[in-house]
Amino acid sequence: MPRALDILYLPIALAYLPSLLRKKRGGWPERFGRVEPLPPRSGRIMLHAVSVGEVNALRPLVPRLLATRAASGGDVLVTSTTDTGLARAQSLYMPDSHVRRYPLDLSASVDCFLDSTGPAGVALTELEIWPNFVSECQRRSIPVAVINGRLSPRSFKGYVRIRRVMRRFFASLAFAAVQDEAYAERFRAMGVAPSKLFVTGSMKWDSIQPRDPGSPLEPALASAAEDLATSMGIDRSKPLVVAGSTGPEEESLLHEAVGDSAQLLCAPRKPERFDEAALALPGCVRRSATRAQGHSTAAQVQSAHAGRFLLDTIGELRAAYALADVVVVGRSFFNLHGSDPIEPIALGKPTIIGPAFSDFTSVVAALQSAGALLVCPRGELKSTLHALLASPARRAELAAAGAPCIRAHQGAAARHADLIERALLYPA
Repeated sequence: MPRALDILYLPIALAYLPSLLRKKRGGWPERFGRVEPLPPRSGRIMLHAVSVGEVNALRPLVPRLLATRAASGGDVLVTSTTDTGLARAQSLYMPDSHVRRYPLDLSASVDCFLDSTGPAGVALTELEIWPNFVSECQRRSIPVAVINGRLSPRSFKGYVRIRRVMRRFFASLAFAAVQDEAYAERFRAMGVAPSKLFVTGSMKWDSIQPRDPGSPLEPALASAAEDLATSMGIDRSKPLVVAGSTGPEEESLLHEAVGDSAQLLCAPRKPERFDEAALALPGCVRRSATRAQGHSTAAQVQSAHAGRFLLDTIGELRAAYALADVVVVGRSFFNLHGSDPIEPIALGKPTIIGPAFSDFTSVVAALQSAGALLVCPRGELKSTLHALLASPARRAELAAAGAPCIRAHQGAAARHADLIERALLYPA
């Protein structure tokens, strides 16, 4: 069956070819499995994270596994699919861990990749079950599991349509460690045995240590934030709204909602949208230009721009959050299913998210219940922002509620590390 899938993938590839060409993706040899070979190790664990969000979620897990792997002569391989995910993994995990690009799910690509990397066990972050990859791992007696598992209603609806095909791949998992009971029920429906299903919570709660209100920023983050502000010409004496992971139409929405009441910095989720976002922010200062040309350029344009900034670089969103008076979490005001609100809240920032957050339902529910997050309809964004900016007490109240909520939900990384050691590297 896996070899037959190569033929089935062909029309799908042809249908998506125009989109692939427009996005100017790199790393094509690696996508076909031709990655730099790794030295043989008997206890190598492979952690796969599709893109930036999943890569970031591995931050509390990788050090735990490195410690146990070093003691037994093994190591850790982190893989990612997207260019931005790969770059983020390299910045976070090298040189202590290996980082490689995950292959396309073609038989020859998967074979070549596994020959070059030789994992002893594979943990797929959130989901990402590709039939050829899972089948080839089975053939090689490499156990495969899902960690930080998530199966949203819309994804589940799609999987149900092909359940007869996919059921055996779900059933073959060594285990599935999922974020909550709703996800667990969907994994069960797809064929994961109850004995192999564990509700472990989300590692995203563990990915950053929460900052108590009034405590100083860690020195490296404080320095990065100051450099960002100076380079872009952000006026530290005026309020700043930072909108992270924005999607189509949201920059325009935010530009209008913020108005003249504050400065606005937008960080689009996808690099291919940077130019589109710049058009929606009239007179904006682009981070890519100031970083290339130096601080003097930012100072020269400071008086010319309209208090609008575009973070069109990768890896600086946390520094931008550190500067914010209010944070808005994007991909949540139209139909893109939300983004992770934990990071700005962990930094002690009053945070707003739109009503479309189906990918983060349990996280939003916990934060909202604790009084640490505002869920705001699109039509009320302007009034909500203006009210928050005008009320230091309300901002402080939201910020104070965040750290206790985050700490109460931590611990998933340790549970995942234990499952990986027991079920992937030393299965019974």
